Amino acid sequence: MKQLKKAGKGSLPTARLGGVALALLFGLGAGCAEADQTFQMGTDSSLSLGFGVRTSYTNLQYGAPNGSSASNNFNVDDFRLYVSGQMNKVIGGTFNTERDSSGNIVLMDGITRFEFTPDFNVWAGRLLPPSDRSNLDGPFYLNVWSYPLVSMYPSVAIGRDNGAVIWGKPMGGKVVYSVGAFGGHNDGAGDSNNSGDLLYAGRLVFNFLDPEPAPAYYNASTYYGAKDILSLGLVWQYQQNGVGNSPSTAGDYSSGNLDLLFEKKLAGNDVLTIEGAYYHYGLGAVDCGSGEPGSQPCAYTSSGNSDFGGLVDGHAYLATLEYMFGEKFGPDGFRGQWQPFVRYQELDRTLSGTTDKQTDVGVNYVINGFNAKLSAVYSKLEDNRMIAPLNNVNQFIVGFQYQY
Repeated sequence: MKQLKKAGKGSLPTARLGGVALALLFGLGAGCAEADQTFQMGTDSSLSLGFGVRTSYTNLQYGAPNGSSASNNFNVDDFRLYVSGQMNKVIGGTFNTERDSSGNIVLMDGITRFEFTPDFNVWAGRLLPPSDRSNLDGPFYLNVWSYPLVSMYPSVAIGRDNGAVIWGKPMGGKVVYSVGAFGGHNDGAGDSNNSGDLLYAGRLVFNFLDPEPAPAYYNASTYYGAKDILSLGLVWQYQQNGVGNSPSTAGDYSSGNLDLLFEKKLAGNDVLTIEGAYYHYGLGAVDCGSGEPGSQPCAYTSSGNSDFGGLVDGHAYLATLEYMFGEKFGPDGFRGQWQPFVRYQELDRTLSGTTDKQTDVGVNYVINGFNAKLSAVYSKLEDNRMIAPLNNVNQFIVGFQYQY
């Protein structure tokens, strides 16, 4: 079983679930196919290897060190190594790492998998908690290059946490459920959750048209016309004493979202995609390290758990519209389809009364689905916490991603 190149704040892991490669799961209209190397070790036993890389050029207004000129940076946004092993039809394991844009090598996924039936499976280790579509996409399976600012669920690293999940796809995948318990937020000495309360997370998805062809309880924000999709997801996360400046000022964390994906293949192999999401972030106290009124530095962050502080009370919105043209262009080996898009995001913080807005307009050149594509995007970034002119800046990104 080749395990998922999954995403999170960073992802959709590469997966071979029940011996079915992600090449089949994501054998999309744009010709997407996973080309990982799989070694057969015997009946129902295998080892799969793969990698993914995203590189980009970014021009950010006022982003240069002098504070007045635009920055010009070439980045390795993500570099991931994927390893997945299958011992038999039921038992498998996943080990995925990430080199992030800061050059740090991070354990992304470390999962023991017990996969009994399509309706009931148990995963444990470091993995993606049930959360919003964007976090279950991750950067490789989004429809826009940059990860959305409105997706702010707590995590240890790259959208992951240490814990366990029960998930399944009853009714032939028309329903997808995932529920789990995790180490959670602010669990260091002197922080709000020094009592060690767990974070509980659940997601329920209804597929009203075709089931989404993504592995496990993961998803993507486009399938390039492989299926007609109308998918509604509901998420809730809760942790007692999950936020606050200290144990004496702790409050409960209770947040959730709704997300919707509609995708329809049209005449001439054109594809229309509409995505939307609403988030409610509910905090029973001001979180440490958040910058909100009354916030203080987090007391303890050296336990190896980086899930401390930074959460804010408020609500947020996301809406994306994209259209992929069916005709292919370009020379052999570089033929692709144009997919223009527009995305709008808004985050409204309750305590400070401040707002972040981001509008993205751009185009993807889809060569081989999620395995090879170019992206160009212009963004307007608005943050009324900042002093002019930094409260309204422009950004331009050209990026390329490749997976094998």
